[in-house]
Amino acid sequence: MFKNILMATDMLKTCYPAMLTAIEIVKKSNGNLTILHVRESRPNAHANIQNRFKTDKGSIFSDGHEKKFKQKIFKAISGALEPRVNYEIKVASGIPWNEIIKRARAQKVDLIILGPHAERLEEKETAAHSGPIGSTIEGVVMHERCPVMIVNRIVAKESMKFKKVMVSIDFSKSCTSALRFAIEFSRKHTSKLFLFHMLPVPPFPEYSQANYEAELLAANKKLQALCKEIPAGIEYEHKSWGGALPYLEIGKYADRKDIDLIVMGSHTKEKQGKWYVGSAVERVSIRSACPVIVVTDHAAPLSTDG
Repeated sequence: MFKNILMATDMLKTCYPAMLTAIEIVKKSNGNLTILHVRESRPNAHANIQNRFKTDKGSIFSDGHEKKFKQKIFKAISGALEPRVNYEIKVASGIPWNEIIKRARAQKVDLIILGPHAERLEEKETAAHSGPIGSTIEGVVMHERCPVMIVNRIVAKESMKFKKVMVSIDFSKSCTSALRFAIEFSRKHTSKLFLFHMLPVPPFPEYSQANYEAELLAANKKLQALCKEIPAGIEYEHKSWGGALPYLEIGKYADRKDIDLIVMGSHTKEKQGKWYVGSAVERVSIRSACPVIVVTDHAAPLSTDG
C-alpha cells in the first residue's frame, strides 16, 4: 500500500469520506498520514490574510485560528484513529492547490487524497468559474506528479482491499500511464484488472451497424494488444462497447463489475508540458461510487509497496 499519504480537507462534509479512506489506507499499510487544511487567502494578498466569503473581507490568520482548526479536524476523525494511526494535522494559509503541492513535495508523499468540490452558497461567483470537481483538484492534478485519489462517498472496508481494479482506456498517452500504474497496483494487491474502452459512436445517419462492428473489432484488437503488457499471474478481462458520453459508460461498467477502484489518466497539454483534467475524469470522479485515482505523469514513480 501507499506509505506516505497527504489528505487535504476544506472542513466541509464532502471531505469526510476522503478522510476516512485515507485513515483506512494508512492503517493497512502502517504508513504515515498528513491531514492538511488550507485556509484560502485572497489572490495577490499576503498568505496570512484569509478570505471570508460571507463578508468579502480578509482577516489575519493567527495561531489561534490554527489551533481551532486542528481541534475541529481531530474531533471529526478521532473515532476512526483506533487502532493507532501515524498522523499529523497541518494547517496552512494560501491558495489551496498550491499549498497542497508544496506540502506533498516537501514530504515526498506517494499519494494525495482529496474530496470532491462542493459549491458553497456564499461562493457562487467563484464556483461558477471552476470545473465540476473544483479548482483545487484541477490545480493539484495539473501540477503534481504523484497519483491523486478522489473520494466522494464512504467506502466499505471490504472494498478497501481493492480486489477489483478498473482502468479506463482511450488509447492516449495518459491512458498508457494509467494502465502501467494499474498493472503495478494490481500486482501488489493481487487484484483482478478490468480494462474498459468506450467506442465513440457518432450521431450520423450514415454511421451504419457495419461501421460500428468494424470499429468495435479494431478497438478490441487494440485492447488485446495492451493486455500483452499485463504480467502472468494477474487475472484480467477487457471490454469495449459504444456510447456517446464516456463518463456514463465508464460508470455503467464499473457498477456492473462492482469495481473497487477506477484508475484514469489525465490528459496532456503539449504546450509547456502541463497536465490538465479531462472532462471524463471530472465527471467520473464526482459520480463514482468507488475511489478514482488520477495518474498525472507517465514518469511518476510507483510507490505502492506494501
